[in-house]
Amino acid sequence: MIMPPLVSILIPCHNAGRWVAATLDSALAQTWARTEIIVVDDGSCDDSADVVARYAGRGVKLITQPNRGASAARNAALAAAKGDFIQFLDADDLIAPDKIALQMQRLISASLLHMASGEWARFTDDPAKAEFAGEPTWRDLSGLEFQLLHYEAGWMMQPAAWLCPRALLDEAGPWDETLSLNDDGEYFNRVMLASAGILFCPGSRTYYRSGVAGSLSRRVDAVSLRSLWKSNELNCDRLLAAAGRSSRAKNAAANGWQRIAFLVYPALPALADAAEVRMRALGGTTFPMPVGPTFRRLARVTGWRLAKRIHDLTLRPSTKT
Repeated sequence: MIMPPLVSILIPCHNAGRWVAATLDSALAQTWARTEIIVVDDGSCDDSADVVARYAGRGVKLITQPNRGASAARNAALAAAKGDFIQFLDADDLIAPDKIALQMQRLISASLLHMASGEWARFTDDPAKAEFAGEPTWRDLSGLEFQLLHYEAGWMMQPAAWLCPRALLDEAGPWDETLSLNDDGEYFNRVMLASAGILFCPGSRTYYRSGVAGSLSRRVDAVSLRSLWKSNELNCDRLLAAAGRSSRAKNAAANGWQRIAFLVYPALPALADAAEVRMRALGGTTFPMPVGPTFRRLARVTGWRLAKRIHDLTLRPSTKT
């Protein structure tokens, strides 16, 4: 009897004690016949490791390390993984029971350089309220086409929505441990461009917990913003090289640099200036900034930088006690 391929579910965990049990339950509920689950606790200060340890009898492996960041935790999990296919899953997200099985149905008949994507939706507390709405990236695509769509209009794929052969990840290289914010965007940019194509799997669902206070994606400190800038530089350079610096790729990359200028200002004005220089060197962009109509009306009067300062001030939490 031929054994089905082993899928390794790799979970980096830092102070996720409130959610990691639900995440592990979703991983253990997978209908695919062979999985292993590895959790790397990255120096948590809460009860995360204790919660995970309670799952040892169900085959969950726990690795602990000092706090080194999510990328280092994922690399540690990869080093311990034995699977031919890899599922990354953050410690507060969920996957549907047939998520991996639906993706494996396509991957096992494809080359080991293909990757699978699936449906994903955001939720805050109740995953039943997640609304799955089709997006332009919910189809078979080349890695290059996906990256163009991402930089042209912001379409993305939540990291846990992917399922990848280990051979493809080895080809792309490890997670960049010098990055914090958008380390996943930089990593999967490499994976996509190294792949033979993306296979979209309808019904394969990921639930992305959003609005969590203190989550990495919400950080605006200088270290995180520098990471965002650096990841964009790496991604845009690879995109331009893969596309032969086509006019479409230059427009897409210019849009990416405009977005970075907006996001790092006013915290890091020099990096905002540098991002705008790169945007103009690529021919500029007509894509709108990632703002609403009220901001645009204000920016037409004050310029986008002063409008951003006003915008940020209105969102700053009160310090009154």
